[in-house]
Amino acid sequence: MRVGIIGGSGYTGAELLRLAVGHPNLELVTVTSNSQAGKRLDKIHPHLRGAPDEVRALKTVPHDAATAADVDAVFLAVPHGRAMAIAPGFVERGIKVLDLSADFRLRDPAAYPEWYGAEHTAPGLLGGAAYGIAELHRAEYPGAALVSGAGCLATTAILSLMPLLRAGWVDTSRIVVDGKIGSSAAGVESNPGSHHPDRSRAIRPYSMTGHRHTAEIEQELTFDGPRPEVHMSAHGIELVRGILTTSQLFLTQEHRDATERDIWALYREAYGAEPFVRIVKERTGVHRTPDPRFLVGTNVCEVGFERDERSGRVVVIGALDNLTKGAAGAAVQNLNIVAGLPETTGLSTVGLYPAP
Repeated sequence: MRVGIIGGSGYTGAELLRLAVGHPNLELVTVTSNSQAGKRLDKIHPHLRGAPDEVRALKTVPHDAATAADVDAVFLAVPHGRAMAIAPGFVERGIKVLDLSADFRLRDPAAYPEWYGAEHTAPGLLGGAAYGIAELHRAEYPGAALVSGAGCLATTAILSLMPLLRAGWVDTSRIVVDGKIGSSAAGVESNPGSHHPDRSRAIRPYSMTGHRHTAEIEQELTFDGPRPEVHMSAHGIELVRGILTTSQLFLTQEHRDATERDIWALYREAYGAEPFVRIVKERTGVHRTPDPRFLVGTNVCEVGFERDERSGRVVVIGALDNLTKGAAGAAVQNLNIVAGLPETTGLSTVGLYPAP
């Protein structure tokens, strides 16, 4: 399958390139970058020095130069707000679009001014866009013109919470999500918040209320009952790659007597056959719960939980690599489904230990 990467100079673009190099069914045809146009890929991304010659020596072109590229699919790894201007041209040509930005995540165009501060300029594509968490929406992908990206924090929260929400076991009016995320999520452009002397050793709240991913979480965890109320806060931590979410749920009175064994059965039913979701709940040892350090470079989301007998509370943990399962890896997983390939193709990397 011939693919292009629109926006290949950032961290997400770099991860897409790494995965494309190791994918047996992808031929990388074009990579764009307005800020780094004309440069060889291995001069932009040093990890590609060992890539095949046809990849590392490929030179980037401006975004506009790729509009007529002979490709079967494109990954859009451009900043929020730009994909909605680029995607229509590819969709009109019948090219599958895998968008990694936020531009097509929300189904309601009226939600974009509220959460992203701007009107949606391609609302006609929203109805044909499928949300990019395969574990919930894979059946929609073959017929979709566009598969959206899913937020990295949203992916972690949604996958870790979904079994309990889908079963209707929790009070949907008080769901509290605390997210901790590594510095690569801030992007390749330097800013005061990601400057090493300020970021190093810091645990910094950066979105105590109104986090944009809240909208996705509420959208995707709405099943038969009312839309859940998600109260989310986020903190930047010293990791470079990785997300950990800790969520507080409260069982309804009807399900207050649910045991850990009952909850385990829900998660096993939801994820027992999923190649990229791993339930982690060990009884002993220091690694009893999900840990993003051991997921660097993998397309795996780990989920775990603990039942609080006293309060009827369930503490749910989720962990993943924000650049892989939280972005580029999920997009490749989704393209595999679109192309009719085994979902795990090119995504079999295991984590590192000791963790970097």
